[in-house]
This record gives sequence, C-alpha cells and structure tokens, in this order.
Amino acid sequence: MQSTVLILGARGRFGLAAARAFAKAGWRVLAQVRPGAAAPTESGIEWLVMDLGDSAALAQAAQGSAVVVHAVNPPYPKWEQQALPALEQAIALAVRLRARLMLPGNVYNFGSGMPVLLREDTPQNADTRKGRIRVAMEQRLRQASLSDGLHSVVLRAGDFFGSGRGSWFDLSVAKDLRKGKLSYPGVGDVSTAWAYLPDLAIAFERVASRSLTEPARLQPFEVFHFKGYQLSGADWLATLTPLAREQGWLKGRAALARGAMPWWLIKSLRWAVPMFRELAEMQYLWQTPHALANDKLTALIGAEPHTPLQLAARAALVDLGLLTPGPAHAAT
Repeated sequence: MQSTVLILGARGRFGLAAARAFAKAGWRVLAQVRPGAAAPTESGIEWLVMDLGDSAALAQAAQGSAVVVHAVNPPYPKWEQQALPALEQAIALAVRLRARLMLPGNVYNFGSGMPVLLREDTPQNADTRKGRIRVAMEQRLRQASLSDGLHSVVLRAGDFFGSGRGSWFDLSVAKDLRKGKLSYPGVGDVSTAWAYLPDLAIAFERVASRSLTEPARLQPFEVFHFKGYQLSGADWLATLTPLAREQGWLKGRAALARGAMPWWLIKSLRWAVPMFRELAEMQYLWQTPHALANDKLTALIGAEPHTPLQLAARAALVDLGLLTPGPAHAAT
C-alpha cells in the first residue's frame, strides 16, 4: 500500500523540498499551508489549506498519515513566541494520527564552544536564545516519547542552500554575484557545515521509509546527523567563480572579489532592528569550525544523498533566478 506523509509548513523552503522528495519516492503527500497562503502547482502533492492550530480538523483531513514532517520555521525575530507552540501543535497532531514526527534540526544546540566534529551524543551547551529554544524543542520531543507514546526523529544539518530564498546563501553569499563579488559572513578559512536542501529532503524520505519497513531499528526518539558539505569562504569562492565566469560577472578579474559581512553595522543596530539582533547572536557560527558526523545515519539508510557541490551550487543559483536552468542532475 502507498504510504502517506503530512508535511507541515509545506510552502517554505524545506517543506516544499520535502514534499517533492516524498512524492518522487512514491508517497501520497499531503501538504499543509496556512489559510491565505498560495499553494504552488506541484505534481503529486495534495494541498491542505488549514490552520496548524486546528489539530482535530487537520488530523481528520490527514487520516492514515504514517509520518508528519514539521517544516514550520518562524522568522528569526518570532522564534521565542512561535517555535515551541508550533512544535506543540505538531506533537498533538502526530499523536492523534499515531504518526512518526520528523523535525529538521540545526547546530545551534551546541553553542559557541562546540567541537569541530559534532555527533549525536555531543553535549549540548547552547549559549544563545535560539540555541536554548532548539534544545528545549528536542527535549520536548524526548519527553513526548515517554508521556504520549510519540515516535519522533530529529535530522540535524548545517546551513541550508538551494530550493529558494531565505538562507545565508542567498542573503549573503550569492547576493552580489552579478557584481562580481562574493559576500561571505565567515572569518578567514573557517569551515562550517552546509546542507543542500534537496539532498536533505531525500534523506528525510529514506529515514521515513526505514521507520516503516524496519521500525525495530529506530528508538521512540532518535537523532541523526546529516553531513552535507564542510565549506569555507575559500571553498565557496572556488565553486562559484567558474559559474560567475560563465555569466561574464567577473569584469576582467580572474576570480570573484571577496567581501565581508558588515558585522559591526549589524551589531551597532541590533537594538533598533529585531532581525539584526537575531543575526548578531549567531556570528559565532562563522568563527567556529564545525562538521557533522553521519555514521549513524548511513548505518540506517546507506550512503547519504549527495549532489556534487558544483552541480548543487548551479541548481541553487537557478532557484534564485541568477542562472537559467540546465540539465537536471539527481543526487547519488
């Protein structure tokens, strides 16, 4: 029988990537969007225009769902008010459906003193507001596995790129490419974790499939790490320069010019601009080298879905409207 997945927040970058990955793998995909939001036309996806807070009605519409993907991600300035309440709504829904709840995690949990290599059992010493919220979210999932019988998975990844706008890639790295400039928020050659969203979405689907075909291999609460890429500003410069050369953006130079994030300006205005306050809090991520170990994930699903960086970068620029589409390349 065809399995059914419910994607919450399916209009967002990750939600839409997840909906596409599950549909391509043969799932019946129910995609929730809030009332008033425009649902895109996507083959193989059934859109549910319903409020996340109405768990009874949403559960009725999503009967038979074996997996719920929580892709709801409030804007940075609204995390404190909305992140945990939205997760509570997702938990209530998954419990009603008796479905496994899946959450995309990030590295905020580990704090500014995090080691270079992050494993599932690395101590979580969050020292930012958003990091503490992320720790609380995962603790709530663990608690729900004990109190409510919830089965859940956190799949942690680095900074997203691909599948649209709203990440550091388009807001900083790629925003001045047409001017022949790469604006990198990091310091020197510090390498950090990145995840190409279509690859991460495929990993979600493969974990979900294993949870149905081999449920004994997963505990009620599980955490997996998605390796993705470990990249520095120099790596992005080497990757994006050939693409910029193709487009004639280098203006006679051999490589893209290297720009820096104006952290001094962001910090000086953080008291007046809520988004700047949120960004300033996360500067440490660009000064602290880190990567994610994926041994546990690959033991469950086999090789991690991986698109070669040059192809992933090209596709991400196509998504942003900076390049025209070329031949499609699937992750391996």
